[in-house]
Amino acid sequence: MDNANIAFFLGAYQNSIISALDKMRRDNIIARIWAKDYTVWKPAPDEITNRLGWLDAPAETLEKINYIRATLEPFTNGSINDVALLGMGGSSLAAEVFNKIFGSAAGHPQLHIMDTTDPVLISQLTQRLDLENTFFLVSSKSGTTLEITSLFHYFYNLTLEKIGSSAGSHFILITDEGSPMIKTAQELSLRHTFLNNPTIGGRYSALSMPGIIPAAIIGVDVEILLLTAITAAQREKVDNFSGELAATGAVLGAILGTLAQRSRNKITFIMSPQWAPLGDWLEQLIAESTGKEGKGILPVLDEPLADPRFYSQDRVFVFFQDGVDDNSQKVAGLVAAGHPVITVRPNDRYDLGSQMFLWEMATAVAGHLLGINPFAQPDVETTKSHTRRTIALCREHKELPSELPSLTTPECVIYGGPKAITFAGALKSFLSEAAKDDYVCLQVYLSPTPEVDEALQSLREKIFAKYGLAVTIGYGPRYLHSTGQLHKGDSGNGLFVQLTADDLLDIKIPDRIGVADSTLTFGALKAAQAQGDWQALKDAGRRIIRFHFRANPATGLKKISELL
Repeated sequence: MDNANIAFFLGAYQNSIISALDKMRRDNIIARIWAKDYTVWKPAPDEITNRLGWLDAPAETLEKINYIRATLEPFTNGSINDVALLGMGGSSLAAEVFNKIFGSAAGHPQLHIMDTTDPVLISQLTQRLDLENTFFLVSSKSGTTLEITSLFHYFYNLTLEKIGSSAGSHFILITDEGSPMIKTAQELSLRHTFLNNPTIGGRYSALSMPGIIPAAIIGVDVEILLLTAITAAQREKVDNFSGELAATGAVLGAILGTLAQRSRNKITFIMSPQWAPLGDWLEQLIAESTGKEGKGILPVLDEPLADPRFYSQDRVFVFFQDGVDDNSQKVAGLVAAGHPVITVRPNDRYDLGSQMFLWEMATAVAGHLLGINPFAQPDVETTKSHTRRTIALCREHKELPSELPSLTTPECVIYGGPKAITFAGALKSFLSEAAKDDYVCLQVYLSPTPEVDEALQSLREKIFAKYGLAVTIGYGPRYLHSTGQLHKGDSGNGLFVQLTADDLLDIKIPDRIGVADSTLTFGALKAAQAQGDWQALKDAGRRIIRFHFRANPATGLKKISELL
C-alpha cells in the first residue's frame, strides 16, 4: 500500500490491521486523543492528563519564536564559538538529532552534547572548550536529574574559577515550571531561564523548548521545522482519519500496535546515512513509551541487514530512505519472506519536524492498542533508587560496595551468569539460555572509542550469526533514560550483558555550587549507575551477566567475538 511518502507492505497482517483501524474509527479514538481523553489509555488520569501537551507543542512553540530568537540573539550573532548542552534523554536526544542532521550554520556556534557521566568524555570536552567563549544550556525537565545536576556543578565551578563572578552569565536553563532549579538560577544570576510547558513529557518534548532552543542556536530555520510539524498535526485530525491505510501517525501506530500483539515486537530500523541520527530519538520514544506491563516494542538500530531467512517471526522493518540508495530489492526480499515492511521517504531535512510529530502520534496510538500508558515510566525510578543507595554507601565507606565474582580470568572478572571456566565460555553458556524470540542487550559502561565501537559491532554480528537473536547496544548511563524502562518493563525476553572497566582517569563532582568539596567522582557515579541497573534488572527477574575488563576493553571484546 503506497500513500504519499510512506508505503506499507503488510502481507498476512493487513486484514488484522484494517480491523484495528476500523475499531479505532468506531471508538472515535482520534477525536478522543485530541480532546485529551485519558480513557483512551487507562481508566484513571494519573500521568496521562498532565502529559498530553505534546499535541499542541508545535503551535505553542511557534507562537513563542520571536521571544526565543530575541533571547538567543547574543549567542547567534557570530560572537560565541561553542555551546555545551548538559542534558539526558528527552532533554538531549532531539538536540542531538538537529545537530547531526543540520549542523551549525555559518556564524553560529558549535553545539556539544554532554549526556554522560563518563569521566574520559567529560575531560575531553573540558579540554576542547574555551570557557570564556562558551555558553552552557542546562536542560532538565524535573530539575533534579542526578547526572545533569552533577554536570552543572562541575562546569559551573570550572567557569567560576576561570572568569569569576560573571560565570552565571554563561549559563541558560531550560526546565519546567515549578522546577527547583529555578531558585538556583535566580541565586546564581544565570543568563536566562526558559520555562517549558510542564504537560509535555521529556521524550515528547522535541518540538518544544528542549529541542527548539538548541536548534535555533545552531542556525536551524526552526519556523519551517515547526510549520512542517503543524502540517503533520493537521493530517492527524479526526477529519482526516478514515479508518483506512494512510500516511499518518495514527495508521502507523495501529500497525505497530497490532503487529506487537502478534509478537512482531522488534522494530528494525534501516536508516539512510542522512536519517541515521533520528534513530536514537526514535529508540527512546518507542522503547520508553511501550515497555511496561509485560509488553513492549523493541527498537533495533544499526544492525546490518541480513538475508531475510535468518530472521525470526518477531520483526517489523522500517526503511528510512532519501532517494540515494535503492532498497527495493531488499524490501521485496523481506516481504517475500513474510516480514512486514514500512518505507518512509521524507521530502527533505525540514521534514524532520513532520516525522517527529508523526512518530509521537504513532507511539501514543500503539500504546492504546497495547492497553498501556505510553506517557509513564514506572520502572525508571527503580534504577535511580538503587543508584542512590549505592552512592550513599560509597560516600559512607569511601568505596563502592563489592560483589562476589562468578569467575576471574586474566582478561576480566565476571559477575553472575552460569558457571564456566573461561570468559568466552561464560558468554556462550549465558546466551544458550535464549529462546528463539529473545533479544540481547549490550549495556556498555566503557569509554567510547572507535576501537570499542568496532568491537561492539563485531560482537553483535557474531551473536546474531550464531544465535539468530536481535542485539541492541546502549552506552550507560545514556540508555537508562532511553531503553532502560523497556528492559525492566517488557515481557522479560531480554538477556543483558553489562560491560564495565576501571576508568583511565576520574573527575571530582563538586558537592555544591561554588565549593570545591567533593564526596563523589564521575567514575564512581557511573559505576553506581551500572550497579543500580544491575540490581533493578535482578529484582525484575531479568537474566544478566557482567564482564569487568581488567585490561584494554576493545581487545577483550575482540577476543570474545573470535571465540564465539
